[in-house]
Amino acid sequence: MGLIELFLIAIGVSMDAFAASICRGLSLKKFNIKTAVIVGLYFGSFQAVMPLLGYLLGVQFQDLIEDIDHWIAFALLVIIGINFIRESRKECANNEENHAHIFSPLSFKIMFVLAFSTSIDALAVGVSFAFLKVYIVPAILFIGLVTFFMSIIGVKIGNTFGTKFKASAEFAGGVILILIGIHILLEHLGIIRF
Repeated sequence: MGLIELFLIAIGVSMDAFAASICRGLSLKKFNIKTAVIVGLYFGSFQAVMPLLGYLLGVQFQDLIEDIDHWIAFALLVIIGINFIRESRKECANNEENHAHIFSPLSFKIMFVLAFSTSIDALAVGVSFAFLKVYIVPAILFIGLVTFFMSIIGVKIGNTFGTKFKASAEFAGGVILILIGIHILLEHLGIIRF
């Protein structure tokens, strides 16, 4: 897997965190870089750890399914992408976001749940990384950093513009993941060579 594909995957899986960061930005009276960095650390950390866990699970089964690994990677990325597109049709985050005035924007409980729930898809990406024999440490560091910066940007956008970009971000993330899944499948089938 090349750097461009990895970057696109990182952007794709960070879109849920980006959208949730926009919602976190909505709950702030005024943009604060310290708050944005903390939000970025929550989301970036989870987006790095979950693919690692998925990778470790995938490596256990790699020998059993080596002949169909590209189909599995394709299916996982397409399913995740479709889920992102479906989620782009929903309201801004969960019900807890509608009650943001009750909770601190950086409440551990809220941030943990948001970071965990937005990183579940990254677990499946990690499984596909195992099948594609991706060097996991640079990949998860890259995904974590991309998510960290996307989250900071999301907090700023949410604080400045509101929910206007949330659905577009999730939709774009879904399309990117589906296209990468198709690319992986076509490359393993020998239809394309880049």
